Amino acid sequence: MIALNVIYSFPPEKIDEAIGYFEQMQPASRAEPGCLFYTVYRDSDDPNTFVIHEQWKDQAALEAHGASAHMQRYGINGLRKIALSRAVNRIEPLLP
Repeated sequence: MIALNVIYSFPPEKIDEAIGYFEQMQPASRAEPGCLFYTVYRDSDDPNTFVIHEQWKDQAALEAHGASAHMQRYGINGLRKIALSRAVNRIEPLLP
């Protein structure tokens, strides 16, 4: 299993646009065969910051996600173009 936290920050004037992209990305990503978990969160203290927590079956599933039409449209050509910052943290469970 591969787990990621992807943290985005957006300028205030781009928040509605970002939410629109997230509304498309979440269900499309969840429908992918290798997706185990995919949820978008909004930071309670900073409404311009969002975190995607995602879990994939394996590296092949993650690569398929990266190549998917919805990732290209809403992620790479959408969210990434309007973001102030983006950080990807590959995470592992501390305890079994």
